[in-house]
Amino acid sequence: MLEGDLMSDSNTVRTDLLIIGAGPAGLAAAIHAADRFKDNADSRKIMVIEKGKEVGSHILSGAVLKTEALRELLNDEEFHALPFDSEVMVDETFKLSESGSLKLPMHLPYMNNAGNQIASLGAICRYLATLAEARGVEIYSGFAVDDIWYEEGKVVGVKTKDTGVDHQGKRLKNFQEGTKVRADITIFAEGSHGSLAQKLLKRFDLDGGKNPQIYSLGIKELWSVPQGRIEAGTLYHTFGYPLRSDEEFGGGFIYGLQDNKVALGLVVGLDYADPTFDIHAAMQVWKQHPKIADLLKDGSLMEYGAKTLPEGGYLSMPKLYDDNFMIVGYSAGLVAMPALKGVHLAVTSGMCAAKTAVVALFKKDTTSAGLSRYAELIEASRIHEELYAVRNFRQSFQGGLFQGAMKFGVQLLSRGSCPFSGDLKTEPDETTLQPLSEYRGVPFKERFAEKLHFDKKLTFDKVTSVFYSKAMHDEEQVPHLHINDLERFKRINIGQYGAPCQYFCPAEVYELHVDKEGDKTLRIHAENCVHCKTCDIKSPANGITWSVPYGGDGPDYDYM
Repeated sequence: MLEGDLMSDSNTVRTDLLIIGAGPAGLAAAIHAADRFKDNADSRKIMVIEKGKEVGSHILSGAVLKTEALRELLNDEEFHALPFDSEVMVDETFKLSESGSLKLPMHLPYMNNAGNQIASLGAICRYLATLAEARGVEIYSGFAVDDIWYEEGKVVGVKTKDTGVDHQGKRLKNFQEGTKVRADITIFAEGSHGSLAQKLLKRFDLDGGKNPQIYSLGIKELWSVPQGRIEAGTLYHTFGYPLRSDEEFGGGFIYGLQDNKVALGLVVGLDYADPTFDIHAAMQVWKQHPKIADLLKDGSLMEYGAKTLPEGGYLSMPKLYDDNFMIVGYSAGLVAMPALKGVHLAVTSGMCAAKTAVVALFKKDTTSAGLSRYAELIEASRIHEELYAVRNFRQSFQGGLFQGAMKFGVQLLSRGSCPFSGDLKTEPDETTLQPLSEYRGVPFKERFAEKLHFDKKLTFDKVTSVFYSKAMHDEEQVPHLHINDLERFKRINIGQYGAPCQYFCPAEVYELHVDKEGDKTLRIHAENCVHCKTCDIKSPANGITWSVPYGGDGPDYDYM
């Protein structure tokens, strides 16, 4: 972390409002702040820094969008030009067994998608970026921010990543020092488990007294299927097979898109216990179910990706501001369970942060007190309304599906409270795995031994899947995945848990190597990384830290 006395004025730029991340929250903040400045005949500078090669390159979501927040953000002409794919016309949920399915006669609570829009969130963000730039916002894509600049213990800006270094961190002939960006206010909009946001949480104890955040991992594929196979606007959700109701929380989604495309995926909570559980492989098993296999028959895979989602809800929300900074969107944990929707909340949080920033800049008070209005605006918005009512939902299911359904039924009658027990607690995902010697369930590979042979037509191994993410990394750089304590990792993560990172990583970044003497070591293939950050979340004993690689590195999504 950079302190002021280590900083020179060379290679430094200045802005009034700085936004890290060009996702829906960051772009909403930029657009709304620009509009507010214009309303007040003010021409302050707004800058957005995005680590993806282009805006949208690192954006992945289902996505079924509630549109009210976007209507509030944009004027009518801009809203009607949004590149939505299809309006939801069919909305059904199925309980899957190994070979059959049962359609539910009604929608589960909070799962009705009438009036919502299916979209590529990457396409939405690319469009929002054009609107932001038309308002004078400066957007710089392909730049990774890996450090926060402090003076007198307060955030005053950031620094982009140095480039031109080898694996050991030694400078090469093409070395270029990262740019320092000073800002009056910085908004952190990095997405799920943002690396800079995590530093802020620790430094300022922003999550003190809160439930630990918990996450799910979503695997998504985009397919082209034969004409007439599925209508655009058709939405199916599944639960049950291949997940066990007493151990794994999650389900699948299938969204019909225009031009005979279909988006589908499996989302699984990372609070499972089996150290060999593999969510990527579980998705390949799920696709072999007749309902999904028949849909994809004679089709072709177009894109692949993965990302984590924060699921802790209202009780896991940290304090979202302090002197000179605010945190928005998925970095703030703003996902509404059980609907599993967060884009509209991300946009809302960006607008709340923008309103706060504009007033604070006008008053020349960017202190914690000056930015406290951000919390007040959130409490008065749909964010509080939607999250508070289901504040105990996800915790209820940590004991299994049946128990969770019973608890949630009670919560529906009590506006989210848990009578006689108070609000429920969460356990960090890294602590829920059981050591191999203690796990009494049937390991994942034994459960599905007959279904883990991938034909590269319907089902795919991880390396082949990564090819469809278009992930690329400059291999002449310090690896962005770091084992925090090699001896401890070998003793605990490998010795006790069997290197679970080789299973939970959806991109085969981690390989367990056994030499002739039986010694086990971990090999890291950082070039495969799709930036889901599961390793930073799920590794036992805080085994692995994910940090940003060079700007522009990573997946290059088109319509995810």
